[in-house]
Amino acid sequence: MIQILIADDHAIVRDGLRMILETHGEMKVIAETGDGLETVRMAKNLKPEVIIMDISMPNLNGIEATRRILQDQPDIRIVVLSMLSSAEDIFRALQAGATGYLLKESAGTEVIQAVLAAHAGRRYLSRKVDDIVIDSYIRERNQGDAKSPLEQLSAREREVLQMVAEGMTSNAIAELLFLSTKTIETYRRRLMQKLGLKDIPALVKFAVNQGLTSGK
Repeated sequence: MIQILIADDHAIVRDGLRMILETHGEMKVIAETGDGLETVRMAKNLKPEVIIMDISMPNLNGIEATRRILQDQPDIRIVVLSMLSSAEDIFRALQAGATGYLLKESAGTEVIQAVLAAHAGRRYLSRKVDDIVIDSYIRERNQGDAKSPLEQLSAREREVLQMVAEGMTSNAIAELLFLSTKTIETYRRRLMQKLGLKDIPALVKFAVNQGLTSGK
């Protein structure tokens, strides 16, 4: 029985995925969540075999959650679920360690295949994703021909950036991350310096444009 964790911030998507997956006799959804940080905690406590991970979630996006989970639990297989199909988004997901990338528009027909492939350790990309284009893009990125601005930020800086972009105050971020408010303010200033941005609205726009958050 393949044990699955579903992480998506829309309850209707989670319900639909659960219904589809549990029609397969070898799959069991052991938990659901709509929060990135909670996904990391659940992965550590429940140790699912496969996680279906939405890219856009509050507090910690799916890419950062994937990277964090796999640092401690490399045997977990993660299938990223997204409405986005740009080469940059797909590259970031695969670079973070995702085994699969599934477009939401085709998730209903492909999710079982994606989970079976991921569980077997095989890469699965949604049929609408052109493998040749992605492989070429990955080669270019690995050779340093194309650099994402996010690469100059640490994991913690990306985490704080997402929370700032989602409208959280420094006090709220500090409480969630168990850091001091002063430390969060330092992160805010450092982010603007590193990225060459002058204010918080510019940080928010940058985070949305880079796919770090939807800004919702």
